[in-house]
Amino acid sequence: MKGRSLSQTLIYPMMGLLITLGNSIFPLFSIKIATASNYCQLSPQAITQKENLLKTALKGDRQAQQTYESLIQKHALELRRCRQQTWPQEQAIWLRLYPCDVRSGSIDAVLDRIVSKGYNTVYIETFANSQVLLPPADNPTPWDTVVRTSGVENVDLLAQTIKKGRERGLKMYAWLFTLNFGYAYAQRSDRQQVLARNGKGEDSTSYVHDGAQAFVDPYNRQAQTDYYRLLEAVLKRRPDGVLFDYVRYPRGTGTQSVAGKVKDLWIYSPASLQTLYDRAVNNKGRDLIHRYVTKGYLTVNDIKEVDQLYPNETVPLWQGRTTPETTFNQPLNFRYQRIKDEIWYLVVAHAAQGVINFVSFAESVVKRYGIQAGAVFFPDGNRLVGEKGFDSRLQAWDQFSPSLEFHPMAYGLCKDANCIVEQVKRVFQMASPQTKITPAIAGSWGKAEANRPTLETQMNAIRTAFPQLKSISHFAFSWQEPELTQTRRLCN
Repeated sequence: MKGRSLSQTLIYPMMGLLITLGNSIFPLFSIKIATASNYCQLSPQAITQKENLLKTALKGDRQAQQTYESLIQKHALELRRCRQQTWPQEQAIWLRLYPCDVRSGSIDAVLDRIVSKGYNTVYIETFANSQVLLPPADNPTPWDTVVRTSGVENVDLLAQTIKKGRERGLKMYAWLFTLNFGYAYAQRSDRQQVLARNGKGEDSTSYVHDGAQAFVDPYNRQAQTDYYRLLEAVLKRRPDGVLFDYVRYPRGTGTQSVAGKVKDLWIYSPASLQTLYDRAVNNKGRDLIHRYVTKGYLTVNDIKEVDQLYPNETVPLWQGRTTPETTFNQPLNFRYQRIKDEIWYLVVAHAAQGVINFVSFAESVVKRYGIQAGAVFFPDGNRLVGEKGFDSRLQAWDQFSPSLEFHPMAYGLCKDANCIVEQVKRVFQMASPQTKITPAIAGSWGKAEANRPTLETQMNAIRTAFPQLKSISHFAFSWQEPELTQTRRLCN
């Protein structure tokens, strides 16, 4: 069983359950034509020149403004040419914006720095930590806006950044948290039924102690409605793509990182429970499902009692279960062992299907705008743990739509990048050949940390292992530019 995925483990004994359950963003200096070793980065002299032109232009110098704009166009053209000749053809970076970015020139300076580093795609953090990157005067969602300063109610940072990025030849994606609606959302009295809950009655705010995560029940209609409104607002800004992050359940530490029994699963909110009960095909099936999730286990006596309650039915049935009626004549203990195993796989598949359905619903909204969507996930988020346990995130990404872009977070810690290559390899082995794979790696240019090699080392290792790969992303801009990021956070 080692190395098998969540969906592989469930599909085999449940005969395709995960499938059958589905319903529901002036040429003073030119870029040197880069080789694979310098990744289309500008020279320090060119970077300084462009920064100085921007500063002068912001003081009202029209000539500097014209020269700056011409330089932006020149760099956009040369960046495009360089990336066409340099691996990877698409090099993306993850970017968070701050309230202080409403200041004149702030976004320009950030995007200029991104171009100077050879990136041609940007993933803009648009919804995270209970905040949305929408103007206060045009925010139809239940979340607060990132910018709440008086006097800037109509400033649209997302639309501005998308526009300015395209002027520089950049593809601009909106990056959104998905099932993690944020801690502030979880404090609303009118959204308590929306939160995902485990068999102890806990929501994720008491499970993940970082004050930022609050996961919702993917089966809940209010959760779907709130997210739909968010997507519609974001898509009006016409990003080049949308990335869905946190398409999973929470993961605790230690033993809480494994789901080994039904009460570990985040299926105890009303909508999820109701959907689970409705998966029963007959009364016996529904009764046993109810007993199992309520008590957390089944006994031989439960099987006997259900047989007596529904004498006109033979075997208990639910979606995905195709047991012949003749098994009713088998010894009680044999039937019990089989039912106990199969009902466990049913509830795990039900939990995983909620995530799959939600990301499928979100992708369908994006597709209506003719925009590409992608899913961000952990390569090991769908692993079997032990004999019958599962990674508690239940992130069955190998069952996500192959039309989604796959963005695996290959953040493995090792000195030689081998563990990172292995994470990417697992995705290539399990993803559809038609799926675009863009690994996300973490680190800094030219700087190795304890167990994290430089970006160059990681990229060279990935390129050697997967020469067919054409796209990669780096987390994050703030790691590469800590001083500029601090300045922007504090409005210095």
